[in-house]
Amino acid sequence: MKFGKVDDADHIDFKLPDDAPANKALLNAAKGGKPEIYIGCAKWNRTDLKGFYPRGTKDELEYYAKQFNSIELNATFYNNFPVETIENWYAKTPAGFKFFPKLHQGISHWKRLKEAKEPTDLYLDGIAHLQEKLGMLFLQMPDNFGPKNWDILQAYLEEWPSGFPLALELRHKGWYDNSFNSEELYSLLEKQKITHIITDSAGRRDLLHMRLTTPTAFIRYNGANVDSDYTRLDDWFERLKLWIEEGIQNIYFFVHQNHEEASPLLSSYLIQRLNKELGTDLHVPFDPRVDSGQVTLFK
Repeated sequence: MKFGKVDDADHIDFKLPDDAPANKALLNAAKGGKPEIYIGCAKWNRTDLKGFYPRGTKDELEYYAKQFNSIELNATFYNNFPVETIENWYAKTPAGFKFFPKLHQGISHWKRLKEAKEPTDLYLDGIAHLQEKLGMLFLQMPDNFGPKNWDILQAYLEEWPSGFPLALELRHKGWYDNSFNSEELYSLLEKQKITHIITDSAGRRDLLHMRLTTPTAFIRYNGANVDSDYTRLDDWFERLKLWIEEGIQNIYFFVHQNHEEASPLLSSYLIQRLNKELGTDLHVPFDPRVDSGQVTLFK
């Protein structure tokens, strides 16, 4: 995880921005019932999640899916997997598990959304085999895709098929530094029912916003492998609590790390706070490192 990586996080101001004024009305309008909450990691590979899998684990995805209710699927950014592979993912995971796949880089980074219908259709034809386990797709645009590309972004999103829930992550600071009329972006996302991803990374505080465009919060949390990762999660707990009170329908929260082996620990920390203080009933992942006393979950 190189995006937003810093060598020293001690000097970073990790305070979350104030909530966007538009959020309250948007969430109040959708209010009704308890939200669906999905919390997980970005990968399931044993190499990345070193120490998370008990000795003797034969299938990493099968074990992971018993501990977490979701996965942010970054692998689909790099490869268009065969249908057989996608169907195998479906078969290995229990009912209620959700995948949140990233759109292929051929769409976002090579085509840069121009004349991208054919690769998009190809991607969707394959990923549709996740069936009801497909949570929400997300489109991540490159750092150099800025407001000068607004017309291209608008055209692509207006043609997006409504049968596939979509979230958008923008990584150029120009979308958020007041050099562009961001209300045009927010209006488009609201109209198309596209979720506005919130990216919380140590080295890219210029991208951290709090503007929801649907009653869904999709948060990509990038830790720095330091103790403040936990206090940052405490702040996120308070923000999620506010949004739950105001009527949010879905929370999708995925943890990344410079060294991914800490991701299950941080995810578990947030899950336990939600369960204890808000009465949610999320499964607490078993982690042999905690059980053996190798690490302490609560700092």
